[in-house]
Order: sequence, then structure tokens, then C-alpha cells
Amino acid sequence: MPLGVVVKPANVNEKKAAPTVLKKIIRRRRKRRVRHVVADSQYSSQAVREEVKRLDAKPVIPYPRNQAKGKKVLRVDRKFRSHGPAKLKRLYRRRSAVERVISRLKHYFGLKHLRTRGLRNAVTHTLLCILAMLITALSSVLHGHTDLMRSPVALMKLTGKL
Repeated sequence: MPLGVVVKPANVNEKKAAPTVLKKIIRRRRKRRVRHVVADSQYSSQAVREEVKRLDAKPVIPYPRNQAKGKKVLRVDRKFRSHGPAKLKRLYRRRSAVERVISRLKHYFGLKHLRTRGLRNAVTHTLLCILAMLITALSSVLHGHTDLMRSPVALMKLTGKL
């Protein structure tokens, strides 16, 4: 489930939005401390790594080929295979969970083709999509079908609404 969201214009690089969303997520997680921040190589910059460390977590971000040459660091090749220390490779595999959430938001909840104009409308649309995802998960738990909390179509078939 999404822990936080920041919506920026399409011409803003994701690295610039990363510190904002990291601060929002990590400061709100009081019960369970965030130990690792897993991201793809798009976020590989010294500023993002320092921000993660400043927030008392360990960055699990692969380095591109042109950075940190000669060091034992996490890297991802052209075929998306990870190389480096075993612990970092194991942690990096968890990144697929984020990709699944984004895919689900695009496929089932209407974020694939955003038809609104303006940042304010895009934020509203994005938050409504995330809210719909969370409501689907909550209703599946309340119906006693926790195995269907990630599939709105299966839940609708089960409850007879489709």
C-alpha cells in the first residue's frame, strides 16, 4: 500500500521530489522505523543518498556504470539483473512491490491516462485513485477476504457488484 505521495509537473526530475516524499513518509512512521529505502538507479545521486542517511535509514540504490568505479556496490545491468553484495541484492528485490502498486493504480484505478489539466487537478485525481485502492483493500478485509485485497475485480465478482 502507498505510504506517501508527491505529485510534481512532468518536467521535474524525480530526484528533486524524492527528499520531500522521504521526509513525509519517514516522519509519519512512528511505530515502525524505516531501516532501508529501496529505489532504482534513477535516484542514484549523492543528495538522495545523504538525505536517506540523514533520516536514519540505509539507501539501497544501485549505482550506474559511471559512478563508484572499482567499489563493491549494488549495480543493475541492461537485463535488469542485480550485482553486488548479497544483502543489497536481497533488499533490492523488494522494489518490485512498489512497481506492482504503480501498475495496479494505472491498470485498475485510472492513472494510466490522466485526462485532467493542471497540477491541482492531477493531485486530486491521484489522491482519489489511491483512496479507491485503500478502500478496496479495507472492504476486502472487512468481508474476510484478505487474499483479494489487491484485486478490485476479484472482489467485485465475489460481492456480486460486477
